[in-house]
Formats: sequence, structure tokens, C-alpha cells
Amino acid sequence: MKVYLLSLGAGLLVGVIYSLINVRSPAPPLVALVGLLGILVGEQIVPVAKQVINGHSLAAAWRQAKCASHVFGMLPGDSDPTPKQAAHPNPPEKTS
Repeated sequence: MKVYLLSLGAGLLVGVIYSLINVRSPAPPLVALVGLLGILVGEQIVPVAKQVINGHSLAAAWRQAKCASHVFGMLPGDSDPTPKQAAHPNPPEKTS
């Protein structure tokens, strides 16, 4: 959550500076957000395409390229940055 607040704070600071020097933002907010989404998704095309060419399904290629974590980042409320994967289906029991 801290990174989101820092990002918002940086954006507000830039907005105030733009206002003080009488400059308009370079793009309307919706256009800028759509452009950022295009960049994030576009970065994933090559790794996913390589996986698909190697014979994986699109869903498997998406998971193997770890696209979701790159596009969406760590969502608020998700305290574990790594995906939940069972390394050992039956972990060894501890002995006293």
C-alpha cells in the first residue's frame, strides 16, 4: 500500500508543479492510462509468444512468463509477493 501512496504523492506533486508553472499535462488522464496499459501488455507479448511457439497453451504461457505479477503488481491486501505454489504436496513432518 505504501508504494501506491508514494505514487499518488509523486503524481500530486507533479500536478502542483504543472499548475504553478502554467503547463497542462501532456495527455488527458484516460489517454495516458490506456497508453501505460498498452506498454505493460506489450512487454508481455514476446515472452508469451516464445512460450506459445514452444508448444504451451496461452494460459500456461501467461503463467510461465509471470505476466500477471508484472502487469498487476502486488495488489493491496496480498502480503505474500510470490504466487502460492505447492513445492511439496506432502511436506515432511517435523520430528521432536
